Amino acid sequence: MAWGIALLTGACAQLPAVSARSWIFLILSGLATGASWLCYYYAIQNGQVSVVVPIDRLSILVTVLFSLAVFREKLSAKGWIGLALLTAGTVCMAVFTG
Repeated sequence: MAWGIALLTGACAQLPAVSARSWIFLILSGLATGASWLCYYYAIQNGQVSVVVPIDRLSILVTVLFSLAVFREKLSAKGWIGLALLTAGTVCMAVFTG
């Protein structure tokens, strides 16, 4: 889909300007995403979907914690409350599925 949009908008003309380092990160990102989806589908195949999906959704917590630790990003009070509610709801879904 992304390549289709790039072709339709003419953005592919800028591909030669992409650095080798950026290409490496793009390729590694694609491989990591593919591996993630394979693991996700394997977990769904072998586990309870009602438990696997909420655990997968906790990736937002990992992402926010990573951005706080590595990039020193700041989170507003609303952001902290939202993150706490998302995490609590996800944990409840995983724990209290029946």
